[in-house]
Amino acid sequence: MRLADFILQEMEAILASWEAFATTLGPASADMGSVELREEAEQMLLAVAADLRTPQTREAQRKKSLNQGPTPVGTSESAARTHGFLRARAGFTVNQLAAEYRALRASVLRLWMEQCALEVPDLDDMIRFNEAIDQALAESVTSFNLQVEQNRNLLLGMLGHDMRSPLQAIQMTSTYLAALNAGENVSKAAGRLIRSGARMQALLNDLTAFNRTKLGLGINVSPSQVNLADVVAEELDELRAIHPDRQIELQVTGDLQGVWDSLRLQQLLGNLVINAIKYGAQETPVRVMVTGDETHVRIDVRNNCSAAIEPTTLARIFGPLERGQDRQTQDEKAASLGLGLYIASEIAKAHHGAIETRSGETETTFSVSLPRAKQ
Repeated sequence: MRLADFILQEMEAILASWEAFATTLGPASADMGSVELREEAEQMLLAVAADLRTPQTREAQRKKSLNQGPTPVGTSESAARTHGFLRARAGFTVNQLAAEYRALRASVLRLWMEQCALEVPDLDDMIRFNEAIDQALAESVTSFNLQVEQNRNLLLGMLGHDMRSPLQAIQMTSTYLAALNAGENVSKAAGRLIRSGARMQALLNDLTAFNRTKLGLGINVSPSQVNLADVVAEELDELRAIHPDRQIELQVTGDLQGVWDSLRLQQLLGNLVINAIKYGAQETPVRVMVTGDETHVRIDVRNNCSAAIEPTTLARIFGPLERGQDRQTQDEKAASLGLGLYIASEIAKAHHGAIETRSGETETTFSVSLPRAKQ
């Protein structure tokens, strides 16, 4: 049997073998289901089969061996490139990615040889199959490396974005301290300095931990029993010190005890409030409402606006490197990477929660729903 026919006939057996091997590539594969583990594999095999069935000259074969071959026949976009991107997003290493292709190559050829037990396998088919797998691997690695680089850039952007607010608090509070006599007010201001410094250290610790582990877009959290009312009040006090010209209101209702990472939730809330300050009507307050029910706590951040956010903008508002049209100066825009809402969304996901936004003609609301404990 020709190899292309064998691949199409035994597709399910090949995919099952691929999936069985992929599950061993922990810890990245631990939380992946069957569909995710097989993602793009079938399309790659279909492309390989189509390539095997396409006549190829010796010159075309030579170019392919030099990585100058065309995109596999039958694909508008390389499944291998998509596979590399998805594996990087899932936290695989490049060695694990290469191991998948090595296992796929061995599995297909072994099963084919068993099928051809009574006849001589077509050597040209074997050569062309190896070339196709090598090309797919090269495309996957290229895509994988591009995604890893983007992850690294996003991390640095997140670090720079989130250090700015604590640093501003330190600077402003230090100025305030210099103008005060010793007393209760000095103690409160010093407390702000200590808390802001702790947040800066936490961010740096995250960077160190990230560099020691696999690159990825997820945010690590360290949950503990906290009262969200205290967490929110402390963050809003700091934001009021940073933005003394803006009014920030707080309304708390219900039981706000739960298991969360308090520093991360302060980071989430800070990003939402700063976004509301930047894009909301300057003469109106930013309103923060925190409500607790039996299983969840909900945080709403509202600001008045002169017009609704466009549906196309809403659809991508939590994406990285997105910025809306606001009244910032050019210098302020240059200092903003558009990561605030993206980071807030990732923190909500890390707590098994969700974040959404609604925008009307006069008001925009960002709502965060957090379960009280890990689901």
